[in-house]
Amino acid sequence: MSDPDAPAAAVTAVEEPALVHGRPSSLSRDQLVVHVDRDGYLDLVRSLRDEDGYDFCADLTAVDYLLARDRPLPVGVTPERFEVVVALLSTEKRQRVRVRAQVPEAEPTLPTLFDLYPGTEALEREVYDMFGIVFEGHPDLTRILMPDDWEGHPLRKDYPVGRIPVQFKDAPGPR
Repeated sequence: MSDPDAPAAAVTAVEEPALVHGRPSSLSRDQLVVHVDRDGYLDLVRSLRDEDGYDFCADLTAVDYLLARDRPLPVGVTPERFEVVVALLSTEKRQRVRVRAQVPEAEPTLPTLFDLYPGTEALEREVYDMFGIVFEGHPDLTRILMPDDWEGHPLRKDYPVGRIPVQFKDAPGPR
């Protein structure tokens, strides 16, 4: 229970968690978030699975921070343009952890998680298709949402908008 006479800042302050497997962490909506660079990504996720029991990968997606490179991150985390976000679950402990991996614009690559979590195969293909992040070692890194001959990656912030008009089948013409 908090002290009602304590200053407001002390009551609302959130203490940052300790390092997790040597990586900086933070809290987001009471959920543990571990921040990692590209080089430590696979080792961190493997440790979370093998040592901490995070046996299920619930989600894997990406964010393009082209317009928000100055976002708040824990001390020791170098912001990059792209971030791959992985949500892991421990079904035994009923806990979640989120991994946020920084991915540089100049070489947008990360190792695949397919060998650790086979269910990530389609999720990594979607991130590749929409953001152009290459998952090295992926068994079938091909487009999954866009046509094979599509140029570019539609969820990148610098992707030109409105190039192709949308056409609806059997839509009435202008009135």
